[in-house]
Amino acid sequence: MIFNYLNNNYEVIIEKKKIKNLYIRVKEDLKIYISCNRFTSNKQLEKIINDNYNSICKMLDKQIKRIENNKKFKYLGKDYDIIFFDNKTISIIDKKIFVKDRETLDKWLKKQINIIFEERLDLCINKFLEPLPKINLKIRNMKTRWGVCNRANNNVTLNSNLIRYDEKVIDYVIFHELCHFIHPNHSKMFWDLVSIYVPNWKIYRNELKK
Repeated sequence: MIFNYLNNNYEVIIEKKKIKNLYIRVKEDLKIYISCNRFTSNKQLEKIINDNYNSICKMLDKQIKRIENNKKFKYLGKDYDIIFFDNKTISIIDKKIFVKDRETLDKWLKKQINIIFEERLDLCINKFLEPLPKINLKIRNMKTRWGVCNRANNNVTLNSNLIRYDEKVIDYVIFHELCHFIHPNHSKMFWDLVSIYVPNWKIYRNELKK
């Protein structure tokens, strides 16, 4: 059985089982899997597919987008195409990154995040003229914050997803958190201090909202 969407044909796999309910899924292979009762007829299946046409199209769109995203890689403000090939080393050439598999890429990226964030934090601290305690760097995957300043334990926590942005944006987030050690709120004095170290902070803040 074939499902046509945007002039492309997608194979429909019927899995008849001892079940009461019917389930429709689109997997990473872009095949449509329908699990149904073993007594479901082909005519019934055709009707089910027609009745759920729009829902199946949305599932296909979601998987296609996920596949495309897995082939893309944003690193320090630049977009790269991921090229998977059998090699132990990782190479970045022009706008392409050559790597064995996604797992290898994720491990490499984790190391880069630690190295780069440490370097950027040290650079920013060395430029900071106001007195600071000894800062401890923490890195987490956060959904709603790009950075967090904890004055109680002198921690600065950075969102690991910042690695997707240019170093100037990363520095803005770091300076933002360092300024909170001087002004714990978002008062005018706080933003005046941020402006001393990052005059274009509004531009970088807008980039983080995209």
